[in-house]
Amino acid sequence: MSWSREEIAQRAAQELKDGFYVNLGIGIPTLVANYIPENVQVTLESENGMLGMGPFPYPDQVDPDLINAGKQTITELPQSSYFSSADSFAMIRGGHINLAILGAMQVAQNGDLANWMIPGKMIKGMGGAMDLVAGVNKVVVIMDHVAKDGTPKLLKACDLPLTGSGVTDLLITNLAVFDFQNELPLLTELAPGVDLEEIKEKTEAEFTVCPKLKRHLHVQ
Repeated sequence: MSWSREEIAQRAAQELKDGFYVNLGIGIPTLVANYIPENVQVTLESENGMLGMGPFPYPDQVDPDLINAGKQTITELPQSSYFSSADSFAMIRGGHINLAILGAMQVAQNGDLANWMIPGKMIKGMGGAMDLVAGVNKVVVIMDHVAKDGTPKLLKACDLPLTGSGVTDLLITNLAVFDFQNELPLLTELAPGVDLEEIKEKTEAEFTVCPKLKRHLHVQ
Protein backbone atom coordinates (compact mmCIF):
# COMPACT_ATOMS: atom_id res chain seq x y z
CA MET A 1 0.00 0.00 0.00
CA SER A 2 0.99 3.63 -0.40
CA TRP A 3 -0.64 7.02 -0.11
CA SER A 4 -2.83 8.16 -3.00
CA ARG A 5 -2.46 11.63 -4.53
CA GLU A 6 -5.29 12.84 -2.29
CA GLU A 7 -3.71 11.32 0.81
CA ILE A 8 -0.35 12.92 -0.01
CA ALA A 9 -2.14 16.27 -0.28
CA GLN A 10 -3.95 15.60 2.99
CA ARG A 11 -0.65 14.89 4.75
CA ALA A 12 0.90 18.03 3.26
CA ALA A 13 -2.04 20.09 4.53
CA GLN A 14 -0.94 19.23 8.07
CA GLU A 15 2.01 21.59 7.52
CA LEU A 16 -0.34 24.58 7.19
CA LYS A 17 -0.42 26.87 10.20
CA ASP A 18 -3.00 29.47 11.14
CA GLY A 19 -2.27 32.82 9.51
CA PHE A 20 0.12 31.44 6.88
CA TYR A 21 0.42 32.85 3.38
CA VAL A 22 0.85 29.80 1.14
CA ASN A 23 1.80 29.13 -2.47
CA LEU A 24 0.68 25.82 -3.99
CA GLY A 25 2.55 24.48 -7.01
CA ILE A 26 1.11 22.77 -10.08
CA GLY A 27 -0.15 19.18 -9.86
CA ILE A 28 -0.69 17.36 -6.56
CA PRO A 29 0.04 20.53 -4.51
CA THR A 30 -3.15 22.17 -5.80
CA LEU A 31 -5.13 19.39 -4.07
CA VAL A 32 -3.88 20.64 -0.69
CA ALA A 33 -6.49 23.41 -0.88
CA ASN A 34 -9.17 20.73 -0.41
CA TYR A 35 -7.73 19.61 2.95
CA ILE A 36 -7.06 22.81 4.89
CA PRO A 37 -7.91 21.99 8.55
CA GLU A 38 -11.13 23.58 9.78
CA ASN A 39 -9.41 25.47 12.59
CA VAL A 40 -6.69 26.89 10.31
CA GLN A 41 -7.03 30.09 8.28
CA VAL A 42 -4.53 30.44 5.45
CA THR A 43 -4.30 32.79 2.46
CA LEU A 44 -3.39 31.20 -0.86
CA GLU A 45 -1.16 33.23 -3.19
CA SER A 46 -0.70 32.66 -6.92
CA GLU A 47 2.25 33.88 -9.00
CA ASN A 48 -0.04 35.23 -11.71
CA GLY A 49 -1.31 37.93 -9.36
CA MET A 50 -3.98 36.79 -6.92
CA LEU A 51 -4.09 36.70 -3.15
CA GLY A 52 -6.88 34.82 -1.41
CA MET A 53 -7.82 32.04 -3.81
CA GLY A 54 -11.03 30.15 -3.17
CA PRO A 55 -11.73 26.46 -3.82
CA PHE A 56 -12.04 24.88 -7.24
CA PRO A 57 -15.42 25.75 -8.83
CA TYR A 58 -18.34 23.47 -9.53
CA PRO A 59 -19.19 23.32 -13.27
CA ASP A 60 -21.85 26.02 -12.97
CA GLN A 61 -19.39 28.35 -11.17
CA VAL A 62 -16.57 28.32 -13.72
CA ASP A 63 -15.26 31.75 -14.68
CA PRO A 64 -12.61 31.51 -17.44
CA ASP A 65 -11.02 34.76 -16.23
CA LEU A 66 -10.26 33.29 -12.80
CA ILE A 67 -7.27 30.94 -13.03
CA ASN A 68 -4.28 30.01 -10.90
CA ALA A 69 -0.67 29.84 -12.08
CA GLY A 70 -1.30 26.33 -13.43
CA LYS A 71 -4.17 27.65 -15.60
CA GLN A 72 -6.78 25.81 -13.53
CA THR A 73 -10.08 27.59 -12.96
CA ILE A 74 -10.58 28.73 -9.37
CA THR A 75 -13.01 30.83 -7.36
CA GLU A 76 -12.56 34.10 -5.51
CA LEU A 77 -13.34 35.00 -1.91
CA PRO A 78 -14.75 38.24 -0.48
CA GLN A 79 -11.21 39.17 0.60
CA SER A 80 -9.50 38.22 -2.69
CA SER A 81 -7.24 40.81 -4.27
CA TYR A 82 -5.62 41.14 -7.68
CA PHE A 83 -2.35 42.70 -8.78
CA SER A 84 0.41 42.35 -11.34
CA SER A 85 2.61 39.29 -11.57
CA ALA A 86 5.53 41.57 -10.71
CA ASP A 87 3.90 42.43 -7.37
CA SER A 88 3.26 38.74 -6.77
CA PHE A 89 6.93 37.91 -7.25
CA ALA A 90 7.89 40.84 -5.01
CA MET A 91 5.90 39.14 -2.24
CA ILE A 92 7.74 35.88 -2.90
CA ARG A 93 11.22 37.37 -3.25
CA GLY A 94 10.67 39.59 -0.24
CA GLY A 95 10.10 36.61 2.06
CA HIS A 96 6.43 37.36 2.71
CA ILE A 97 5.17 33.86 1.82
CA ASN A 98 5.41 31.45 4.74
CA LEU A 99 5.14 28.14 2.92
CA ALA A 100 5.41 26.74 -0.60
CA ILE A 101 4.28 23.23 -1.49
CA LEU A 102 5.84 22.06 -4.75
CA GLY A 103 6.07 18.94 -6.88
CA ALA A 104 9.42 17.50 -7.95
CA MET A 105 11.15 15.22 -10.41
CA GLN A 106 14.13 14.64 -8.13
CA VAL A 107 15.35 15.54 -4.65
CA ALA A 108 18.93 15.00 -3.44
CA GLN A 109 19.99 14.00 0.05
CA ASN A 110 21.41 17.50 0.66
CA GLY A 111 18.03 19.09 -0.16
CA ASP A 112 18.73 20.01 -3.79
CA LEU A 113 15.52 20.18 -5.82
CA ALA A 114 14.97 19.52 -9.54
CA ASN A 115 11.42 20.22 -10.69
CA TRP A 116 11.38 22.42 -13.76
CA MET A 117 12.64 20.50 -16.80
CA ILE A 118 13.83 17.24 -18.30
CA PRO A 119 16.43 17.88 -21.06
CA GLY A 120 15.15 17.01 -24.50
CA LYS A 121 11.48 17.26 -23.55
CA MET A 122 9.22 20.18 -24.35
CA ILE A 123 8.61 22.56 -21.45
CA LYS A 124 6.48 25.67 -21.09
CA GLY A 125 9.09 27.54 -19.08
CA MET A 126 10.58 27.49 -15.63
CA GLY A 127 7.58 29.14 -13.99
CA GLY A 128 8.05 30.62 -10.54
CA ALA A 129 9.69 27.66 -8.80
CA MET A 130 13.19 29.16 -8.67
CA ASP A 131 11.87 32.31 -7.02
CA LEU A 132 9.72 30.32 -4.62
CA VAL A 133 12.49 28.08 -3.31
CA ALA A 134 14.79 31.09 -2.91
CA GLY A 135 12.32 33.43 -1.21
CA VAL A 136 9.78 31.36 0.73
CA ASN A 137 10.37 30.61 4.41
CA LYS A 138 9.64 26.85 4.20
CA VAL A 139 9.57 24.52 1.18
CA VAL A 140 7.58 21.28 1.32
CA VAL A 141 8.12 18.96 -1.65
CA ILE A 142 5.62 16.25 -2.59
CA MET A 143 6.22 13.57 -5.23
CA ASP A 144 6.03 9.86 -6.01
CA HIS A 145 8.89 7.98 -4.37
CA VAL A 146 10.01 6.41 -7.65
CA ALA A 147 9.70 7.35 -11.33
CA LYS A 148 7.40 5.50 -13.75
CA ASP A 149 10.29 3.20 -14.69
CA GLY A 150 10.85 2.32 -11.03
CA THR A 151 14.05 4.32 -10.55
CA PRO A 152 14.46 6.28 -7.30
CA LYS A 153 13.67 9.98 -7.19
CA LEU A 154 15.30 10.62 -3.79
CA LEU A 155 18.95 10.52 -4.86
CA LYS A 156 22.47 11.08 -3.62
CA ALA A 157 22.70 13.86 -6.23
CA CYS A 158 20.22 15.16 -8.81
CA ASP A 159 21.13 14.60 -12.45
CA LEU A 160 18.45 16.97 -13.77
CA PRO A 161 18.88 20.77 -13.88
CA LEU A 162 18.43 22.19 -10.39
CA THR A 163 15.65 24.50 -9.32
CA GLY A 164 17.47 25.30 -6.10
CA SER A 165 20.38 24.05 -3.98
CA GLY A 166 19.67 22.76 -0.49
CA VAL A 167 16.17 24.24 -0.45
CA THR A 168 14.01 21.26 0.59
CA ASP A 169 12.77 21.42 4.18
CA LEU A 170 10.31 18.51 4.12
CA LEU A 171 9.66 15.76 1.57
CA ILE A 172 6.39 13.85 1.41
CA THR A 173 6.22 10.93 -1.02
CA ASN A 174 3.58 8.28 -1.56
CA LEU A 175 5.66 6.02 0.72
CA ALA A 176 7.18 8.17 3.45
CA VAL A 177 8.01 11.55 4.99
CA PHE A 178 11.58 12.90 5.31
CA ASP A 179 12.78 15.90 7.29
CA PHE A 180 15.78 17.78 5.84
CA GLN A 181 16.86 19.82 8.85
CA ASN A 182 20.02 17.77 9.48
CA GLU A 183 23.02 16.66 7.42
CA LEU A 184 21.09 13.70 6.01
CA PRO A 185 17.34 13.32 5.45
CA LEU A 186 15.55 11.96 8.50
CA LEU A 187 12.85 9.36 7.81
CA THR A 188 10.04 10.28 10.20
CA GLU A 189 6.89 8.60 8.85
CA LEU A 190 5.89 5.57 6.78
CA ALA A 191 2.72 5.28 4.70
CA PRO A 192 0.32 2.42 5.49
CA GLY A 193 1.72 -1.02 4.69
CA VAL A 194 5.20 0.33 3.88
CA ASP A 195 8.18 -1.02 5.77
CA LEU A 196 11.75 0.21 6.18
CA GLU A 197 13.14 -2.39 3.78
CA GLU A 198 10.95 -1.07 0.95
CA ILE A 199 12.18 2.47 1.59
CA LYS A 200 15.81 1.32 1.49
CA GLU A 201 15.18 -0.59 -1.74
CA LYS A 202 13.54 2.37 -3.48
CA THR A 203 15.83 5.15 -2.20
CA GLU A 204 19.29 5.91 -3.55
CA ALA A 205 20.01 8.67 -1.04
CA GLU A 206 21.54 8.03 2.33
CA PHE A 207 19.18 8.80 5.19
CA THR A 208 18.75 8.31 8.91
CA VAL A 209 15.74 6.85 10.69
CA CYS A 210 13.89 8.66 13.45
CA PRO A 211 13.90 6.66 16.71
CA LYS A 212 10.18 7.46 16.98
CA LEU A 213 9.39 6.47 13.40
CA LYS A 214 5.67 6.90 12.82
CA ARG A 215 3.95 4.03 11.01
CA HIS A 216 0.58 5.19 9.67
CA LEU A 217 -2.51 3.04 9.56
CA HIS A 218 -4.11 5.89 7.62
CA VAL A 219 -3.66 9.65 7.21
CA GLN A 220 -4.86 11.47 10.29
